[in-house]
Amino acid sequence: MSVKKSPEELKKIFEKYAAKEGDPDQLSKGELKQLIQTEFPTLLKGASTLDVLFQELDKNGDGEVSFEEFQVLVKKISQ
Repeated sequence: MSVKKSPEELKKIFEKYAAKEGDPDQLSKGELKQLIQTEFPTLLKGASTLDVLFQELDKNGDGEVSFEEFQVLVKKISQ
């Protein structure tokens, strides 16, 4: 899968979903799910995939995904 978006576009996408609830600089699991389903619909194949993906991205274990953690996902799917 290839992601053809500039860093600025990715930051705007991230901010759009992160602002929906709680901390505007972090994605909750629900926000991450909405972002992936809308922006990268072929990435998620099932609910368990989201849980695994969220755990992989949430490196510091705070229950949210920062933009830096989100960039790890983008790098993975753009290779």
